[in-house]
Formats: sequence, C-alpha cells, structure tokens
Amino acid sequence: MALRRGIYVVPTNEWYIERTVWLIAGVVLLAFTALARFAHPLFALGVIATGAFSIAVALTGFCVVGNILHRLGFESRLSERGAARPAWYFMRTDSWYLERRIYAAVGVNISIASVLAIVHSAWWLAFTAFVGGAMVWFAATGFCIMANGLFWLGAEPRLAPLPQRSVAPAAGSRVPA
Repeated sequence: MALRRGIYVVPTNEWYIERTVWLIAGVVLLAFTALARFAHPLFALGVIATGAFSIAVALTGFCVVGNILHRLGFESRLSERGAARPAWYFMRTDSWYLERRIYAAVGVNISIASVLAIVHSAWWLAFTAFVGGAMVWFAATGFCIMANGLFWLGAEPRLAPLPQRSVAPAAGSRVPA
C-alpha cells in the first residue's frame, strides 16, 4: 500500500445496501450504548453482538441486515454484479478493500471497548457511542474518519474507486505502433 493524500467520500446520491447498513448499525450501536450506560451495563452485550456481526460480514460477506434490505429492493454497490439479481446478498470478499476493512476494524474495536466497559469502566462506552455516531455520520455524509485513515494508508476503495492514472512513456522510450 502506498501513502496517499486527499479526502475519501462514499457516494451519497442514493440509499444502497451498504450505506443503509451503516446507518442501521450506527443507530443500533447508539441505542445499545445508551441502554448500557443508563439502564444496565449488560446491554453492552448488544454492542458486542453488533461487533460480531460486523466481523462476520468482513470475513464471509454475508450480512443479515443487508439481505433484508436486498429483499426490500435495495441495490448493492459491493456485491458481485451479474445479469440476474441474485437471491442472496453477499458482499465481495475477493480482496481486503477499504470498505471491507472498515467492517472488520469497527467490529473488533467496539467489541473490545464493550468488554472493557463491562469489566473495567463505563467510560469505554464513550468510545462505542463515538463509533455509533461516526457510522450514522458516514451514512449521512459519506465521510468517515476511519475510512480516510485507511485511504491515506493506501487501502483501495471500491465504493468510490480512484480514477485510473495513465502512465506516460518515459522520454526516449519506444511506443509500439
């Protein structure tokens, strides 16, 4: 991966499966975080479950919420494209592209923070609330702090691919006719 500059923003001109999943997961994450903070600390298990689902999506490509949205007629931006609409939604897992890394990183981070909130300090719920808010923000605006960090580190995005740069031949080299 090569370091790069710029800002990475996903398309926000329509509600596709992946963008809607981020919105729903962010709202669920915020709800379980609030319940864990104000009702009972064991509601953090809901945050851990959300994290486990996120990790499972990153590893297998199968998303329960994505399949419900698929059945409701939402289109996907990260699944295999074919002539016929497939019966099931699976996110592509052919490489570790930027958006797939987000699912994995979010799942691991919120799961660890939730365990720490249960066994160490409720202040760790501030982190899960931040991640939930960031997911809602990402769905609404297309901008994500983690996505940009991964982008700057060189992860290749699929939702908003980089334009292909044409390479000019070196001076004095022969170009085939």
